[in-house]
Amino acid sequence: MKIVFCFLTIFFLLSSLSACRGEKAVREKETGDVHTKEADIGEDQEASPVSGQEEQGGGQQEGEEQASQDLTGEEGPVVYMTSEISADGLMAVYEALEAAPAGKVAVKLSTGEPGSNYLRTDLIGNLVQSLDAAIVECNTAYGGSRSNTAMHYQVAEDHGYTAIAEVDIMDEDGSITLPVEGGDNLTENYVGSHFENYDYYVVLSHFKGHAMAGYGGAIKNISIGLASSEGKAHIHSGGTGGSIWGGEQDAFLESMAEAGKSVADALEGNILYINVMNRLSVDCDCDGNPAQPDMHDIGILASFDPVALDQACVDLVYDAPDGDSLVKRIESRNGLHTLEQAEKIGLGSRTYQLVSIDR
Repeated sequence: MKIVFCFLTIFFLLSSLSACRGEKAVREKETGDVHTKEADIGEDQEASPVSGQEEQGGGQQEGEEQASQDLTGEEGPVVYMTSEISADGLMAVYEALEAAPAGKVAVKLSTGEPGSNYLRTDLIGNLVQSLDAAIVECNTAYGGSRSNTAMHYQVAEDHGYTAIAEVDIMDEDGSITLPVEGGDNLTENYVGSHFENYDYYVVLSHFKGHAMAGYGGAIKNISIGLASSEGKAHIHSGGTGGSIWGGEQDAFLESMAEAGKSVADALEGNILYINVMNRLSVDCDCDGNPAQPDMHDIGILASFDPVALDQACVDLVYDAPDGDSLVKRIESRNGLHTLEQAEKIGLGSRTYQLVSIDR
């Protein structure tokens, strides 16, 4: 009897241990632990899945060819990054996407007010010319040096853009309307009428703070940036048609996400996004007298997902030891709500894989 009892006791203990291991495996599967891929871009690159401002645990998985082709895996879309802020670095992060723009290509950037931290031509010129692209912009709705077409073309010339590409102020002939699907504030979005003249958009944004939105990046560049002056007022008012200065803040932030989705929907995937994280002032390039940056430059990031890209940039600011001023600007304007709304309506994902291309 003693031998039988001992045998039964051992059997029970082994069964309990197996069950515990099974429960742990189920918990790990349900919580999404260990989700990291390597992309086929270099021996020393890093890949880390991130959600919002919280880094998750990660491991590494072989199969580089599969990872380089699958830019929207279980861990979220890939965001490529280089710390080299140069013409070569910009080309490298663009090439990491392995994009193939076809037809007439537009590079959407902010021409910037005189005195602002707009993207300089020595940084972007090689990329723009390699794409044989036009630089596109729309007039502002708030006055300044770019509120009418003639003045705006002059600013573009003064900032060197006309020397590297054709420049097209897309709303010089008015607006066209894009439908907004799934929005809480907008049912339509007004973009420059030349929007439909281009087959592929490379959205090249200077990531920085913003006096009203908290921050400006890819989402702002395809919403406010591609909106005609009429469309800018429509977004700022939260779709009410009221004053651009007196609209409800969250409605404005949501409307940016909604307008951005109308653009992405219209282009049906013929778009990519690059954010340059230099001259990280709390003020945007629509400000001719911006506050001097008090944090270090970070790098250049690129993705096919504008939400993942902006979220990655926000996370890098939050993680920076000297990012307090920009974090305060973002939070004081509830700027993260744009990302929340963008993910909610399907513009993109706040969970992403951050992949360094630095060797």
